[in-house]
Amino acid sequence: MADLSEATYRVAGGYDIHLKEAGSGPAVVFLHGSGPGASGASNFRLNIDAFVAAGYRVILPDLIGYGASSKPEGIDYTLRLFTDTVADALHQHGIGQAHLVGNSLGGGIAIQMTLDQPEFTGKLVLMAPGCIEEQADYFKMPGIAKMVSGFGGPDFNLDEQRRLVSNLVHPDFVPNIPDALIAERFAVARTQPKDVLARMRTPNLGPRLGELGKPILVLWGLNDEFCPESGSRHFLESCADARCLTFTRTGHWVQVERAAEFNRYSIAFLNEQA
Repeated sequence: MADLSEATYRVAGGYDIHLKEAGSGPAVVFLHGSGPGASGASNFRLNIDAFVAAGYRVILPDLIGYGASSKPEGIDYTLRLFTDTVADALHQHGIGQAHLVGNSLGGGIAIQMTLDQPEFTGKLVLMAPGCIEEQADYFKMPGIAKMVSGFGGPDFNLDEQRRLVSNLVHPDFVPNIPDALIAERFAVARTQPKDVLARMRTPNLGPRLGELGKPILVLWGLNDEFCPESGSRHFLESCADARCLTFTRTGHWVQVERAAEFNRYSIAFLNEQA
């Protein structure tokens, strides 16, 4: 994997947001999803080199509550908190415009950032994006129910971390999950408060998708147990310039389970001239 430089920025509220980067060229910000142990580098490890080789500057923030960023307790983890803190860090890092790549919660953050500052966003690549349904509907999904019930407490161990990561992918892919990824995420998960999931608060941005006004590529696994694949139709019905790809025998992690295809399709999309 490409060498990653690191930086940490103090943002509003007194929180620290950590990010890694590699490459040069137009900026592409990768926004990871939620879940025990998530971080920018671990969620996009199989994508970094391809985007750097294609001539892009890859930016990998750790969202508040995740990775090496601050993990406050006793607060609600709102979409506004995620969006404002990462946007502040990117601004301090000198990023004035970027393409946004977001998975799950990161997709919702990318949507909100674009609604807030449309001049910041070039194109959007969204993998099973969250925040386009009511939060209560997401918490009925089997994957999220398993994730919330299995996280934290004295019995949380490396085996439980493996089970939680396995829930993110189609059963066919489970044998391909590397031990190093499990260990990396477990090290982060042990530092996270339960509030990161138990007090997450996200709005339904579905009714506002038509306001995005950006070229959008949506990728979804047919067997996603976290965000219903039917959500892709929200973009097709609401957005003027959207295209959607659905992958069979694929779960919530298109960028991992179908890494080569994800890299190829996404880079071709970003390279297209208007």
